[in-house]
Amino acid sequence: MTQTRVSRTINAPVDTVFETVSDISNYTKAVPEIMRVEFLTEQKTGVGTRFRETRRMGKREATTELEVTEFVRNERVRMVSDAGGTVWDSVFTVTPEGDGGGTRLDLVMEARPYRFISRLFVPLMKGAVAKAVAGDMDALKAWLEESG
Repeated sequence: MTQTRVSRTINAPVDTVFETVSDISNYTKAVPEIMRVEFLTEQKTGVGTRFRETRRMGKREATTELEVTEFVRNERVRMVSDAGGTVWDSVFTVTPEGDGGGTRLDLVMEARPYRFISRLFVPLMKGAVAKAVAGDMDALKAWLEESG
């Protein structure tokens, strides 16, 4: 298992940050690398929501199917994907930060490879994954602070 942790302090209220990370329709507005999203369920938020996300990965496009498996309003949301022989388990957590109405946004992403070849490649990809996740978090922070 490989784990990536990224945190940002955002000058926006907890509920606004949570609504952005937990609703993929909002998330795609904030993260420019996401090119398109196709919902696979009628519902658009909450446990059981499934969607297909296509994003830019360098010069390529990568499409991943995700499912929301945990949703606690204004606290945390978990999204899980099974792709390339690896289960990708991502948990966003929001907590109030300081007295000014800011929010601490934490993301913990675990990669659990279950195929032999994935066990070899996932550790090698850790740096690229961490860079991409940090980029997403920076984009979220900038978008939330500019639109707030």
